[in-house]
Amino acid sequence: MSGTSYRDAGVDIDAGDRAVELMKQRVQRATRPEVVGGLGGFAGLFALDVARWPKPLLASSTDGVGTKLAVAQAVDKHDTVGIDLVAMVVDDLVVCGAEPLFLQDYIACGQVIPERIADIVGGITEGCRLAGAALVGGETAEHPGLMEAAHYDLAATGVGVVDADSVLGPERVRPGDVVIGMASSGLHSNGYSLARHVLLRQARLRLDGVVDSLGRTLGEELLEPTRIYAKDCLALIQETGVHAFSHVTGGGLAANLARVVPDGCRAVLERSTWTPAPIFSLIAERGSVQREEMERTFNMGVGMVAVVPPEDADRALAILTARHVSAWVLGGIEPVDGEGSAVCVGDHPA
Repeated sequence: MSGTSYRDAGVDIDAGDRAVELMKQRVQRATRPEVVGGLGGFAGLFALDVARWPKPLLASSTDGVGTKLAVAQAVDKHDTVGIDLVAMVVDDLVVCGAEPLFLQDYIACGQVIPERIADIVGGITEGCRLAGAALVGGETAEHPGLMEAAHYDLAATGVGVVDADSVLGPERVRPGDVVIGMASSGLHSNGYSLARHVLLRQARLRLDGVVDSLGRTLGEELLEPTRIYAKDCLALIQETGVHAFSHVTGGGLAANLARVVPDGCRAVLERSTWTPAPIFSLIAERGSVQREEMERTFNMGVGMVAVVPPEDADRALAILTARHVSAWVLGGIEPVDGEGSAVCVGDHPA
């Protein structure tokens, strides 16, 4: 055949087919018994176990990784950002008490490089495995002329299920409840535009340079995968009377916790109960970033919060410790008259 081809325009169908074959080898690790069929169909099928959830509510969440991808692309390491993608989706699902069931991903790229796509999907597969969810399909789109060849973006939608009588949220939170923090693994997947601006542009640090306070290269620190708390939260649901969770993402600890604090209450937290990881002080110092700005941009070392009744606090901490999650009492829920801040963060113990 002669004449202009799709490949000449920048889209390589053969490379896409090879990427799918490489994906299949990895996706087999991220499944559940309810999955019907395999990867490659037009739609993923999942048999909902109504006996297990008598009054099932389906929950869904869509998210991406954000500009953390720029770091992955700069250091040419693509096998962990898929974990970040899954974390951002499934940990939003579990906040309402939903068990993550399955996920579908979307990869947009300037050029399909099969091995790179397979690395990305390998990370997504690992994230699904850590969350107990199945990866039932997705889409890889090649966008030559719109995106540079080495660039890509990721998004995913996850679906979970929770019994209607078991939905968690502010309606369950009461004065006297205990607020428990779970440590983050680093920046997670929020605030990277500010982090990159400060560390790479202002401070002119190199991604391949070792930073003494971090004990590793800056690139390794910035690509530390987001911790996935889904199974840990489900364990708390199973063994305690947890009232609410808050996934600490964009907006920081106070803004996200406020979403599960009901009217007539406020959460009183103490900064003295934990020390943020060195990456946070590095950003603050090198960029002269004020504490208020740091706390509304980054998780500051707290990736997930559980609100539990006081009689379950010790049990919740023991469960999390047994699951190798660093957790501690951040503060508590107090009654408040009239309007005011839903979250109060103090510097000293009460």
